[in-house]
Amino acid sequence: MSLPKTLAEDVAKNLVMVAKLLDEEPERAYGYSRVALRLASRVAAVREAAGFAAYAVGKYSEALAEFRASRRMTGSVELWPVMADCERGLGRPEKAMAMAGEPEVAKLDKAGQVEMRLVAAGARRDMGQAEAAVVTLQSPELASNAVHPWTARLRYAYADALLAVGREAEARDWFAKALEADQGGTTDASDRLAELDGVEFTDALDETADDEGDVEPAAAKAEDRDAADAGAGVVDAAVDVADEDAGEVAEAGRESDEARADGADEARRDGAEDGEPGKG
Repeated sequence: MSLPKTLAEDVAKNLVMVAKLLDEEPERAYGYSRVALRLASRVAAVREAAGFAAYAVGKYSEALAEFRASRRMTGSVELWPVMADCERGLGRPEKAMAMAGEPEVAKLDKAGQVEMRLVAAGARRDMGQAEAAVVTLQSPELASNAVHPWTARLRYAYADALLAVGREAEARDWFAKALEADQGGTTDASDRLAELDGVEFTDALDETADDEGDVEPAAAKAEDRDAADAGAGVVDAAVDVADEDAGEVAEAGRESDEARADGADEARRDGAEDGEPGKG
């Protein structure tokens, strides 16, 4: 849809802030996404970005609603894995598994299908089916020596699944393979390897601060490693979505302004986005 130039620029600015903050300050990113949503709720890309921002702060019901709205507007299946992962976040792994068997999965590109496999394996573990999770991750993509953007996460998830069923030696091998492929540092494979090898790291800065009495011990935070792994892809996808869409919305505004000068509104906006992650 077309937007007036000033409005398009305001929306674009908020989407850019979502992209910049999503990784490090998701709560602030979420705030900017809500502003963009109030300004342009009928733009599919805005609904998608709002969904990723809500997902990043654990508001899975809200995220699911936004992803569904975006999908209705575009007709795209690209958000299917992240929608399934939202179902996991809402405590409905059975629903996520059902989505993994729907026809939409066959329409996903390779990256989307790998993401869906990660979500399905996580759902299996949620349901206490650890062995089935291992089998779910076994695939040609896992066996391939080629490195793709999703390779490190797939290998990491497989290593974690193996560890969960007591296959520690194999798990170590796969954590090492994940580390080899993890050029962007999207996993903590190196830490997991060190943990298995009995290596302990000490933060010298934290020790110094503790000695001076300036720092209180941080509370340990128990996290679902599998969910965190799936979430990493989602955050990356959200940044890509917001960056691209910000430019598209601003361009839509400029086209609209020029069209009004010619007496016709011709600005049209393409709201579809390419990457997907996991939940639904």
